[in-house]
Amino acid sequence: MIVTIFYHADEFCKFYEKKVHPYLLATQQKKKFRKSRLSLSEIVTISVYFHLSGYKTFKDYYKKCVCKELRGCFPSLVSYNRFLELRNENSFPIAVFTMLMNSNECTGISFVDSFPLKVCHNKRIYSHKTFKGIAKRGVSSMGWFFGFKVHVVINHLGEILSFCLTPGNVHDSNRRVMKNLAKRLWGKLFGDKGYIGADLFRMLWDKGIELITKMRKNMKKPIMKLENKLLLRKRGVIESVGNILKNILSIEHTRHRSVSGFFVHVCSALLAYAFREKKPAIVRLVELLG
Repeated sequence: MIVTIFYHADEFCKFYEKKVHPYLLATQQKKKFRKSRLSLSEIVTISVYFHLSGYKTFKDYYKKCVCKELRGCFPSLVSYNRFLELRNENSFPIAVFTMLMNSNECTGISFVDSFPLKVCHNKRIYSHKTFKGIAKRGVSSMGWFFGFKVHVVINHLGEILSFCLTPGNVHDSNRRVMKNLAKRLWGKLFGDKGYIGADLFRMLWDKGIELITKMRKNMKKPIMKLENKLLLRKRGVIESVGNILKNILSIEHTRHRSVSGFFVHVCSALLAYAFREKKPAIVRLVELLG
């Protein structure tokens, strides 16, 4: 697995350093350039493999796994603090790589959902400093939280088509968010009750996307095709994706000490999911429906 991650990361870094990096605008601050012993592809590989290693904290992973077990794969390692600096400095190429690896082909059957990322306990909201002014209070099916939301669209194979990171108070049916998520979509899009809205339905319909959701208790249930009913029942497949990202790939924790570190952590978790071999899918049902 680590060889596969490094191969794709190295191919991307060759393209990035040749085509993109020379055209980036320089900052006004004059900094002394310090060349790292680690290449960009090695930094990306180490960051992504953390989410597949089973370790819960990055510090333990780097000192116990990378510096000891994977020393032969990375002979020019740097200290833990220096690696964090390098990882945060390269947040932009990591974000671009994440977008490329999670831009899979739409199959005409897509599922959309969002899940919260808590940055602290609710009782520590007023004393929280790292994301002050950035993170917001939001509500989910599990109650109130303080942090961000990850909006994800997947196909029936469990592959991520698009994603978006927003503050916690942004509603699922936000037109601006959905417009970005639905750029490359076509066919049918299944969501939960949070995506009910005439304006959203009309906007997606004009783009050639049919939004299908469950109805609230006080709403009249429309006549629905059997095919759409069966696929709507399988909407839980995207909740399985959120469960994998949270409980297996550790995309959520409350120990962040910088905004850039949080951003890189989320991107590397999404990258780890892209490299994951087994993804929740509903291949048999789609094949039966033709």
